[in-house]
Amino acid sequence: MEPPLQALDEFLHGDKDFAPGAPQARQLRWMFAFLVVGGALYGAVMASFTGLAPGRCHQLVYVALKVPMLLLVTFALCLPSFFVINTVVGLRSDFVEALRGVVATQACLAVVLAALAPVTAFLYLNIRDYSLAVFYNGVMFAIASLSAQIVMRRHYGPLIRRSPRHRWMLAFWLLLYVFVGIQMAWVLRPFIGDPNRPVAFFREDAWGNAYVVIARLTAHFFDRLFLW
Repeated sequence: MEPPLQALDEFLHGDKDFAPGAPQARQLRWMFAFLVVGGALYGAVMASFTGLAPGRCHQLVYVALKVPMLLLVTFALCLPSFFVINTVVGLRSDFVEALRGVVATQACLAVVLAALAPVTAFLYLNIRDYSLAVFYNGVMFAIASLSAQIVMRRHYGPLIRRSPRHRWMLAFWLLLYVFVGIQMAWVLRPFIGDPNRPVAFFREDAWGNAYVVIARLTAHFFDRLFLW
């Protein structure tokens, strides 16, 4: 078994055992490992906004568990629809390759998040506003998601050349994943930890509309920006 850092380097470059046409089983084991470890590392840093205060350190553990959970549960919720639509449009024979592409995207997202963890920690040193901390973490997730599209297109390139229908399936997956992922993040909160609330794995008022909250956070950010 090769060292994890070597496997990670091969994954990021998309060569050797992680080339698009390489055997899938070994790839999937490593990619799920990257997802869990990378997500947990970022989650621990994400929770440090308030999690380093006395009596709140267990928040670091909670969020280290919840970031991989967010990625995996969102993936699991979207996968059945993705499989059915691929079957309906006549692409079921390519589904194994498509599955590898979406799993690789998840893994890359988590790895980029882990790489952005020092940036998040630095931002925490310069802000005290909880709403801004939430907004900045949303930006970090957006950056990681955009970066992961490079890996997605690496795996989907051969599929799209084989059939242009895969381009529509790629767009369908991205829209579905983002839509479900944002709402799932709202259900699984808190991730950062409101300093005015006790530490909890889930909020009592877990259900609600995440998109209304995003609009309010964005408005709050621009209000603060103009005040600066």
